[in-house]
Amino acid sequence: MDWLTIARKLAADPAANSDGIAYPQGYGIERYRKNQGPPSDEALIHAACRDVRTALADRRAELNDDVDELRALEADRLDRLFFVAYKKAVRDQDLAAIDRTLRIMERRARLLGLDMPARTELSGPDGGAVQIESVTADELDALIALTDPAAE
Repeated sequence: MDWLTIARKLAADPAANSDGIAYPQGYGIERYRKNQGPPSDEALIHAACRDVRTALADRRAELNDDVDELRALEADRLDRLFFVAYKKAVRDQDLAAIDRTLRIMERRARLLGLDMPARTELSGPDGGAVQIESVTADELDALIALTDPAAE
């Protein structure tokens, strides 16, 4: 759905609401209560974008908390496996146990981000500078419309 469709679905004023109902917590409720006209399409779009961004940020924060807990659990599991393999590698000088110990260490380093990141460099055509252009929102919408299969 586009932003205006979402915003109209959640508008307080039945004149703006796509379902033709008065949504008591909807966008523009203050204007509706004062018997003023509904918010402009631009104001509705702005409100919907703001609320969706806020909801996504909240959800991302929740997921990050869940990921942190899972990462800690996985690190504990890897630690237990590491000590089993490490004892065997050191005590028996078993090459398979040494390889397994190293694999566990590598996995733990990736999980916890302990390895130094690889340096990446971007370049433009023929190794030259990357060209950066600014575009207006209308130009961006036009580009999106060209690539949006639903627009066809």
